[in-house]
Amino acid sequence: MAKKPIKIRDKIKVIYTKERWELLKKFRDKALKIMELLARNNVQAIVHGSIARGDVTPQSDIDIVIPQTISPFHVESVLHSAGFDFYSRQIVQATPWHSIKAHIYLDEKTVVTFPLVKLRGREWEFYKFGGLVTINDLKKNIRVPGVDKRLILIEPTSQGHLESSIIGRESEVAKILGVSIDIVEERINILLRRDKIGRTGIYLKRELLPHETFGEVLKKIADRDPIVRRRILENEGVK
Repeated sequence: MAKKPIKIRDKIKVIYTKERWELLKKFRDKALKIMELLARNNVQAIVHGSIARGDVTPQSDIDIVIPQTISPFHVESVLHSAGFDFYSRQIVQATPWHSIKAHIYLDEKTVVTFPLVKLRGREWEFYKFGGLVTINDLKKNIRVPGVDKRLILIEPTSQGHLESSIIGRESEVAKILGVSIDIVEERINILLRRDKIGRTGIYLKRELLPHETFGEVLKKIADRDPIVRRRILENEGVK
């Protein structure tokens, strides 16, 4: 079941059990292994979400993001050479205004994401809003603040984390996270609307067949979809 936005008046202190610390380490070690593999092949990545903040559960995903456009073939080759099989490969566009992205699922909970067109500024801030760490942060065991899908700010502590609602504290939260107030307000509006009327789905989601490449499938989509075609042309600097 999806997490619903909630409002907490005061900060709640959450103390992690030994098992939760061990789970966090397990997830972080797995993310670090993949990110180190990519880095050895000149591909820099970040990990975002609960693994960056620390508030993991057994259901948490490992979301690894390559924040710049890159050859899909290169990414796939690097992962294949290390023995990773692909659980699923997808082309996804959340809304007509968002960038088109490639998702490579290494298993049901581990995904490597990279944009097929350049990320817009607000989209990069989305990752910072949820909390993101670099490969060096992982090596140093650094956790960062971020907001979960309940619109709860997670602030790491030595014993676990603090939880507090971001509603009504947009400016303060933006400063804590180092993002614009616009992304904070946007995420609040989206998640509250989703809670009220339900998830409306994403604009584009196309799973690739084993023999298909990201390039050829994206071209087929663009040939029949003017919104996707326009987004690609914008990326190439064509008016």
